[in-house]
Amino acid sequence: MDFFSACDRMAELVEENIRDLVGNPRGGETLKIGADLTPTKVIDQVAEDQVIGFLRENPLCSLLISEEAGKVEFDGDEGTLFLDPVDGTFNAVAGIPFYALSIAYAHGNVIKKAFVRNLSSGETFTAEKGKYARCNNKPVRVSDVSSLDACAMSVYGRKFDPTRVMQLGQKIRRWRLLGASALELCYVGCGRIDGFIDLRGTLRVTDAAAGMLVCTEAGGKVTDLNGKAIRFPNEVTVGRCIVATNGVLHHKVVEYLR
Repeated sequence: MDFFSACDRMAELVEENIRDLVGNPRGGETLKIGADLTPTKVIDQVAEDQVIGFLRENPLCSLLISEEAGKVEFDGDEGTLFLDPVDGTFNAVAGIPFYALSIAYAHGNVIKKAFVRNLSSGETFTAEKGKYARCNNKPVRVSDVSSLDACAMSVYGRKFDPTRVMQLGQKIRRWRLLGASALELCYVGCGRIDGFIDLRGTLRVTDAAAGMLVCTEAGGKVTDLNGKAIRFPNEVTVGRCIVATNGVLHHKVVEYLR
């Protein structure tokens, strides 16, 4: 089974098994502290169990890195999968229709393929390095907005402290906080928003790997706060800050953040 067909099946399994937990307080009950050192909710565990169960029968990789389980080894090929079983857990439990399954495939240290599905709507973003970025199998492209005065950005400040982003926040036209970073990166890729900035230092490789590939293959740019290439370790306890834009706005955004 190829990567994207497998992802479709895993998404179907996750959707089926978390359906009764969406918009349900039971889905938000804490089971344990996950490998990423944050609370694992019931809905997260159910979703992750479905993916791991599928991969045991259909090994697509030799290593899975997931927020809840950490590192899980398989008898598959030499690749690595980065998984966020429910990106936007709060949204899912609250019944807000913006949460996703995010899966990225890497060979060596390079992300090669990406799959992000909005589990509430079924909208699916896919990307393959050097080839394409798509939404529901149709090509997508970043916006051509070149003025901060006209742009819309999703901007997160650490602990709700907007100090570092105040100048930028006063300059941009629309400020959005949507609550699922994988989808927000994809929204930059398809031109629905012009940038995604996360200054919390908590964004992990599992959160960002798939969405970053969709964004960059669609013509966007993703860096650290200084405009340099961003690198994530294969470790879910380590977070990063990130700046993702349509590319045209990137230099201006980095300058304002400085």
